[in-house]
Amino acid sequence: MDFEGRTAPFRRELLTLCYRMSGSNHDAEDLLQETMIRAWRAFDRYDETRASLRTWLYKIATNTCLTELENRGRRPLPSGLVASGDDPEGPLRKGAEVPWLQPFPDDPATVAEERGTLRLALIAALQFLPAKQRAVLILRDVLAWSAAETADVLQLTPAAANSALQRARAKLKETGLAEEDVLEPDDPKCVDFLNRYIAAFERADVAAFTDLLTEDVLLEMPPFYNWFRGREYHLRFIARVFDQRGTDWRVHPIAANGQPGIAVYRGDGDGGYVLHTLHVFTVTVAGISHNHTFQDDGVFAAFKLAGTA
Repeated sequence: MDFEGRTAPFRRELLTLCYRMSGSNHDAEDLLQETMIRAWRAFDRYDETRASLRTWLYKIATNTCLTELENRGRRPLPSGLVASGDDPEGPLRKGAEVPWLQPFPDDPATVAEERGTLRLALIAALQFLPAKQRAVLILRDVLAWSAAETADVLQLTPAAANSALQRARAKLKETGLAEEDVLEPDDPKCVDFLNRYIAAFERADVAAFTDLLTEDVLLEMPPFYNWFRGREYHLRFIARVFDQRGTDWRVHPIAANGQPGIAVYRGDGDGGYVLHTLHVFTVTVAGISHNHTFQDDGVFAAFKLAGTA
């Protein structure tokens, strides 16, 4: 029985499923591990005449997620919890007790068709759905499974699966998710925006950010509740950071959730640089429309970021 060899090709996509369901890198890893333990224990009973190995593993993974997430709260972003702020110079309110949504490191093999199904805005919107509706929507609309396949995995009738899908779509529509004009990370205009943002940050040039941000750009910074909408607030917050943390920075590009981003290091005063934040951007033809800024050791570890540079 070559369990490891036969299941290895599916581990990355199963991990991605677990992330879409949980919104957490750490939880996704735990859910994948539990999935593989359950699959290993049942492998001698797997019947390839009834289902492909991929379908069989997806069934185990989906039900593992449903069981584990049944009693857990959703993982939000600040914009899904509290009203936007109007004082970028005011105190930051930390929500240490909140299980915040986390970004997901891109895999080099991720293809363009998958990127849109991993964007942070979609993962955040999925968190508004009950776990079973979340699973139905992912299997049907993200993975393009049939109603019959989805019903079999979730032990529902096709009619019940279709009903859950309609409710999930309606709920998702209420969140206002609309990203039709989002640029792909390798789009030349997106690359230009990112490079200019990095250059502006390393120069600590607040004015240089002006043309890179949309008028209604959204800035949120888990684990802090504070979030702001609008270019003016974003610029004022950047100015605050430079005022408080200095003007010596090093910035490196990263990729997360099919989106461009950066890892930011601040100067320590002795010639070295200390990891400060990780940013994930939504970039449109008009500029950066959403800046998710994370300051979380768990997120840093998931991206394998060095603590110093």
